[in-house]
Amino acid sequence: MASSANSAFAEHRSIRIESHSTATRYLVPLGRLLFAAIFLMSTPGHFSQAGIAHAASAGLPMANVLVPIAGVLALLGALSLLLGYHARIGALLLAIFLVPVTLIMHKFWGVADPMHAQMQQVNFMKNVALIGATLVFMYFGAGPVSFDERAGR
Repeated sequence: MASSANSAFAEHRSIRIESHSTATRYLVPLGRLLFAAIFLMSTPGHFSQAGIAHAASAGLPMANVLVPIAGVLALLGALSLLLGYHARIGALLLAIFLVPVTLIMHKFWGVADPMHAQMQQVNFMKNVALIGATLVFMYFGAGPVSFDERAGR
């Protein structure tokens, strides 16, 4: 009895997935675009004096070297995911970028002003969520409508 119920569920699920496959095929590249947008939009700040000065004021040593390196990691990782070209490596680059940025730039636990601490906590948690998304991309890859799909990766 349980076997036939499982079979019916699997058949229903298969039909449901197949009927949505065309639509969902384009949701994945849209998701990659939306995810990559935050990194692409913030990249120019990593090469500006204001961005470097901000990181230095947050306590980042060698900010004039490390901030542009972070910008390169963010740009390469975002483009990799956006295009779906070696997306797992791109996701890894973004994780390598996000972990130290999150821990150094958003230390909400060390901020005396409650409003500023709250803003830093929000940014910290946003970055934690972004790190979670990079882990999903590292596991699943780029998905459909990507260079990786065309290459059979």
